[in-house]
Amino acid sequence: MGNKYTKRYSAEYRRDAIALVRSSGRTVTEVARELGVSPESLRNWVRRDQADRGEGAPGELTSAEREELKRLRRLNREQQQTIEILKKATAFLVKENDR
Repeated sequence: MGNKYTKRYSAEYRRDAIALVRSSGRTVTEVARELGVSPESLRNWVRRDQADRGEGAPGELTSAEREELKRLRRLNREQQQTIEILKKATAFLVKENDR
């Protein structure tokens, strides 16, 4: 999440900005300045677009792969929490049965 000063741009706006970088022959910084966008943000959008097109660096994840990884990590965390709860419940029940 960003702080309260972080601007959110629509997917369409990002797509148009990326297309402008690709077609204009100008640098990312020049296009970012013209659009009023942070050069680093635009650079990240272009980099992600390249990865999604299969043009990224070797081993770089696509947006779909990044979302899947995020989902799997969340699921893993939830399962680990469930396991911890079950371990504690088992230990409690074993103690109760020993009484």
